Parts: sequence; structure tokens; C-alpha cells
Amino acid sequence: MSDSGSPFDGSTDPRSLDPDPRPSEVDAGVGGAGSNLAAGSDLATGSTDEGDFPSPVPGGRTFTDSRTVRLSDTWTNGRLRLDALGRYLQDVAGDDVDDAGLQDTVWVVRRTAVRIGGRPRIGERVVLTTFCSALGTRWAERRTTITGPSSRIEASALWVHVDPSSGRPAPLTHDLVAAYGAVTAGRRVSTRFVVPLPDASATRRRPWPLRATDYDVLGHVNNAVYWAMADDGEDDGEDGGEDGSATVEHRVPIEPHTEVELVESADRRLRWLIGPLGVHAACRVGWVPGGAR
Repeated sequence: MSDSGSPFDGSTDPRSLDPDPRPSEVDAGVGGAGSNLAAGSDLATGSTDEGDFPSPVPGGRTFTDSRTVRLSDTWTNGRLRLDALGRYLQDVAGDDVDDAGLQDTVWVVRRTAVRIGGRPRIGERVVLTTFCSALGTRWAERRTTITGPSSRIEASALWVHVDPSSGRPAPLTHDLVAAYGAVTAGRRVSTRFVVPLPDASATRRRPWPLRATDYDVLGHVNNAVYWAMADDGEDDGEDGGEDGSATVEHRVPIEPHTEVELVESADRRLRWLIGPLGVHAACRVGWVPGGAR
């Protein structure tokens, strides 16, 4: 969601809303201190899940734009950072929504997964194509493909549609279904969380400092910032890898003055940002060993 309330992009407040309309589960999933400890329900049949990157239906709505990888987007090795990738995804999504005339709808992100086949490098021009790939009754999935001279990135993001006055999950509007329904070909998307919560074996931890510039106009850490934990390599100053996959799930927003820690599994494939309210975000990474540096 953009600052103006556009759906599918990433500066939204990532609340742990459960889109299941059953009151007992919805009430437990919003705002409470323990709400982030309950996994989301799988509410759709024939659904998409982590690692599923469908192609658009021929003739359905897609939106394409391009941009140049800049100095502020890259690591010291010149490769695109994942937090910069997160900004690319939210910006092209907002542009698509504006182009479709749907600026007044409001969404919150629940999960984003990426599959990376080579990272774009500084100075390269990349092409971004985005579309709605699946719908539910109160949620939807956005797919984005980013291609460069020697790179291809696939992204899939799950968003929950909310009422702007109450902040509760709300049915999709007629205009949104009319704009995006055809390209989904009837595909449905699962709302369940896929990254497990930490157990006793997750003993690696360290402080995760936040800066004032990490917060957006809604007063919470911007979605793109969370991707830094997925990009944290084995050595200081190195990114996670050239090729591989990563998933970030948002459970509870990080508000100003919140102290959080990065907690990792022994193999560092699972990572969590944890604060006083529990797990704010969860991440799973699968980098290919031996990627170019």
C-alpha cells in the first residue's frame, strides 16, 4: 500500500490481521500481545503458496515499467540489495494501482516470497512486470517479474484488503475484481503463514538497530526494511547470495522506540525479528552456495 492507500505495494502497516471472517479467530489475530503466536488459517482451495510463481493469463491486465539500479540500491560488491528490491516491488505495484484507478483501496502485506536468478548490478536497466495472480474474498496475491541483462527475479506477495475506518479485513471491491479478476483465471491464494516460529534451538541472537529513516508516514517500519534480515550474509559487508530464494512474513508492526533482536536458527536459514510483543517478522532463506561475489 502506498502512502495514499493504494493496494499491493509495500509501505503499509504490516499488521497481523487474520482475514478469516470468523469472529473468534479474527479477534484473536488483531492487536493483542499474543496475536502473532497463532499461525494464519489456510482459507482457500486450489491455493498458491510460498515458492509458487504463476505466469499471467494471456490477455489479462499486466503493468510494465523500468528503472536503473543506482548507487544507493547496491552492496559494496555492486549487486542489488534486497531492501532496494523491496522498494522496487512496492513502487511498481503502486504505479499499477494508480494506472488502474484504484487508489482508494487499502491493503496490508502478510507475506512476500522471491526467487532470485542472478542479481542486477549497479548501472543496469531492469524491467518490472507486475499483475494480480490470485484472489480470495478478502485478500489477493501480486506477482512481479524483474529482468536485467544477466538476472531474473520472481516475486509473489500476499495482501489482505482492509476497511480504512476499522482496520478490519474487508471484502474485495467490485472495481478491483473487475480490474484484476480476469488475469487470475480463478486461482485462489492461501493466507496461512509458512515460516515456522522459533523453537529452543534458535539460540543465535543479536540486537537489530532501527533508524528514524526506517519508519514511513504510517509510523511503522516500512516493509522494505525487513528484507535486510534476509540479505544478511555470513560475513560482514556481504549479501546473502547471488542466487536462491527468500520469504518474509509480517506478523506485528514495529512501532517507534521498539527494541528488537534478530534471532536465527543454527543453520541461519530461519530468521526472526523479536521484540516485547513476540515475533514481528519471520524469514526463510535458501541461498545457493558458491554464488559469485
